[in-house]
Amino acid sequence: MAISLDKLMGFHHKAMQVRTDKMEVISGNLANANTPGYKARDIDFQKAMASAKSQREHNLQRTHDKHFEGRMQTQGHIEFRIPNQPDTGDGNTVEVQTERNLFLENGMRYQAGIQFLNGKIKGMKKALAGGQGG
Repeated sequence: MAISLDKLMGFHHKAMQVRTDKMEVISGNLANANTPGYKARDIDFQKAMASAKSQREHNLQRTHDKHFEGRMQTQGHIEFRIPNQPDTGDGNTVEVQTERNLFLENGMRYQAGIQFLNGKIKGMKKALAGGQGG
């Protein structure tokens, strides 16, 4: 019986990729907090994961080695964040405290995802070892 790692971890792996991309976007927002005219951006995690699920269900198969792989690109889910506070006059919409909170929340969710995947890997190792303490 063949073990499909993609079926076991593919969707969760994609979630980790989206979380990583989200962390980069938030970092970019924080780095540009004092840049006049900079518009804060964010990745809609729900939309990105819905797209990943849809892509998985309609996965394209390569019929030749030189064909490109069909992959979801998180970039398509980057949107501008709607500010909670009025414009300060320079056109920058980065709210540093909001960005820090989102960064911390995303980091905690990323860590939880790693622990979840780690549990799946440990379970697979145990199954492959035949339950003999792998």
